[in-house]
Amino acid sequence: MKVNIVGKNITVTQGISDKIHKKLDVLTKYFIIGEDDVANVLVRTYPTKQKIEVTIPTRYAILRAEVVDDDLYAAIDRAVDKLEDQIRRTKTRLTRKNKESLAEAFLDHELFNDEDVDDDEVVRTKSIVPKEMSLDEAIMKMELLGHDFFIYTDDETNKIAVCYKRHDGGYGLIETE
Repeated sequence: MKVNIVGKNITVTQGISDKIHKKLDVLTKYFIIGEDDVANVLVRTYPTKQKIEVTIPTRYAILRAEVVDDDLYAAIDRAVDKLEDQIRRTKTRLTRKNKESLAEAFLDHELFNDEDVDDDEVVRTKSIVPKEMSLDEAIMKMELLGHDFFIYTDDETNKIAVCYKRHDGGYGLIETE
């Protein structure tokens, strides 16, 4: 993740910059934040308070935290804690949402079958480059995207694999040889 730091009414010193980079690097363990994502950090000082605003637009959601504190370093810590909480809440929401999506998919399937569509016709073609990741990461990306399956390169075997949602509520895995 790249970090852009801007100071308003303050000169961003190397110490402040290092602290912000160190704290935001902790967030890279969550797959929701990619290597190409940019964290925009705004540091402001007021006569009695310090304020930090962090905005990370990701592929799945926009993460944002704004903290005011007497101590700038405490504000940085609290901002990162808020961002971690947002990531956890997003993950929980997606998990709950996808439990209900099976019923919605069933209703959509019934509506789709009423229309006259040629089953042999290809309606969309898409090319992908499978990224290397663990099975858990692949399942979470699948859930975040709202898809029924996800193609990726397994980080243990370095082979193409497909994880998918089963109709009984679990997950399945197809591995290539």
